[in-house]
Amino acid sequence: MRQDGDHWVLGRVETGEFISVSATAYRAITLLGMGMAVSDATQRLFAETGIRYAVTNLVSELDGLGFVASIDGVTTHDSPLPQPSLRWLRPEHVRWTLHPLLPWAIGVLSTAGAIMLVLHHALIPGYRALVWNPHAGLVIAVNAAIAWVIIALHEFAHLATARAVGVPARISLSTRLQFLAAQTDVTGIWAAPRRIRLTVYLAGMAVNVAIASACLLVLGLASPAGLTRSLIAIAGLESAIMLPPQLLVFMRTDVYFVIQDLSGCCNLYADATARIRYLAQRALGRVDRISSDPASALTPRERRAVRAYTWLLVFGTVASLCAALIITLPAIFTLLAHAIGEAVTGSPSQAIDGATAIVIIGGFEIVWARSWWRRHGHRVLRWTRRWPKTQAQG
Repeated sequence: MRQDGDHWVLGRVETGEFISVSATAYRAITLLGMGMAVSDATQRLFAETGIRYAVTNLVSELDGLGFVASIDGVTTHDSPLPQPSLRWLRPEHVRWTLHPLLPWAIGVLSTAGAIMLVLHHALIPGYRALVWNPHAGLVIAVNAAIAWVIIALHEFAHLATARAVGVPARISLSTRLQFLAAQTDVTGIWAAPRRIRLTVYLAGMAVNVAIASACLLVLGLASPAGLTRSLIAIAGLESAIMLPPQLLVFMRTDVYFVIQDLSGCCNLYADATARIRYLAQRALGRVDRISSDPASALTPRERRAVRAYTWLLVFGTVASLCAALIITLPAIFTLLAHAIGEAVTGSPSQAIDGATAIVIIGGFEIVWARSWWRRHGHRVLRWTRRWPKTQAQG
């Protein structure tokens, strides 16, 4: 538990389930935690505040969240806990990731990289660094392998900084609109102080900055040649180009979580999504203009943040999907067509190169589809079960 303004944030670190409750509810939970019966806690709260607080309802809600260990001496049923990634990694192994000098070290490294870039303009990366070989399949395979290593280090940074304070973080694949995304569930970090929370959110980007800066310094100071230079340049450029997408906060990126924390919102994305549904239903005349607004229950500060983020979420999502239809899909189809042509009519080396490209691009899309279905499949099935009934009623 920790105090957050007029409310209290409480939950279970091992499950990542957290809620925000009033000071009265927190007092009730404190009394229950001391072993006081529900009826006695209700009487004590009435004596202290003059309010008949529904402690029974509070216990029921907390039990549904898995926050109650036992009732009347009987252990409550608890769902199996989600297994953390890298269970062998202990807090003492990674406590150094929270050392106050580490951000300064990364700052010095990034400053040195920036100075190197200013002094040696030839090190400014371009697209040719990624197209380092005439064989498209080989380029795609090597570039993808380097990218996934960097992504793994990015996510490990989130996991390690969270694990340093005992949070059992979990790494998985998911989707963000048309993008396949690696993600680390660090919800349990809500129990930590703000400095720790922001460190965990920014740790992945710090790794990208450190890798890009280190690659620039190696290229400028050691001047490697040939394949070694190409691989270092690829690593540096890919690390750098992974940073701008973090500004697409309508997809819950690392920067989104920083903004959510600083704005004081518990779940900015969910609140904005609920408001979008409300605005759509209001436009259709299905809900009351004021009483059904989900933002009306929020504090003024949260309400302002949610209303601003609502429009960012709408326009960002529309723009991203339009970019997918106009740019991404045509590019994928063009690459596949070229690869199929090489595999079918090209020389043996071209056939191998084309087949490699087909396997990588096709495999990537299969992983995306599987991750998307794992996240949204239950909604699709629920909608398809309702659809025949809707048709029959129509």
